[in-house]
Amino acid sequence: MLKYIIKRLIMSVFILLGVSMIIYFLIRLMPVDFIQSKIDAINQGGATVSEETVKAMYEIYGLGDNSFLGILKGYFGWLGALARFDLGTSFKYGLPVAQVIYEHMGVSFLIALIATIFEFMIAIPLGITAATHQYSFRDYLVTVLVMIGISLPSFFFGQMLKNILALKLGWFPPSGLVDATVTVSGFAFLLDYVRHIFIPILTIVILSIGARMRMTRTNMLEVMNSDYIRTARAKGLEEKVVINKHAFRNTLIPLVTSLAGLLPSLFSGAIITEQVFDLDGIGKFALDAMNAGDIPFIMGYNMFLALLSVLGVLLADLMYGIVDPRVKLE
Repeated sequence: MLKYIIKRLIMSVFILLGVSMIIYFLIRLMPVDFIQSKIDAINQGGATVSEETVKAMYEIYGLGDNSFLGILKGYFGWLGALARFDLGTSFKYGLPVAQVIYEHMGVSFLIALIATIFEFMIAIPLGITAATHQYSFRDYLVTVLVMIGISLPSFFFGQMLKNILALKLGWFPPSGLVDATVTVSGFAFLLDYVRHIFIPILTIVILSIGARMRMTRTNMLEVMNSDYIRTARAKGLEEKVVINKHAFRNTLIPLVTSLAGLLPSLFSGAIITEQVFDLDGIGKFALDAMNAGDIPFIMGYNMFLALLSVLGVLLADLMYGIVDPRVKLE
């Protein structure tokens, strides 16, 4: 096991190097000069930016030399900063990129974690019951829920829930994380926080359970037709034992595979949902930075997600050996 982990960590380093090259060269090859656009916006506002300041801005972000050797020099300079855990300074926020991510990923992580827990609690049992009652009313109901979850855009469904539950019925606040007009503490503050994040979490859960239910149902149907399931039934085992102990356990590997993308999703933020409900999560800040052409933030944020993706794949591989002892990690 230790040998396998060390081998995968070494491979992960090379993967991250490749990702860093792709990110950096794509940013450098983009046809839009974001710094020049920012300078033009400053000039239109009435201020004047000197040539020395313009040159200094290009040099700060390693964009002063557009020759091949200059690009290579800029890449290795940025790579060296990454090795020191320095993601650069945000062009838009004027703070270190790592600081911006750290300060705002907590909101996104909390919402995503709660939504993921409810997603698994709802989607997996519904997928199992749909597979064990194929072509019944339950199966058709689950199919309808799957279609709703897959088809509805998050901005549309989130805005619809916001209009109904918040604006019309007034049951929940329409946006934000806390009520700025009221000063509360203790349990009252916690209750206010829960009321604010309820609709965003509900939006994410409803739109995400469809794919998880379909995956569970498909895998369960495949396993239920296996010979060892028929043998278990022929031996007189209870149906719930056949389903929960024998059938469901063998559907865990595809579910574990899907967990590889879970780790980055917990920290990346629900960009559109955070925009709809005006939540100060990392997804909203990332979108604003991208719209503003914040080059250091774009590169640093994507490298952060790449690192989480690599770790997620590694954890998923290790989970295979836990859910299925037949899988040997060598």
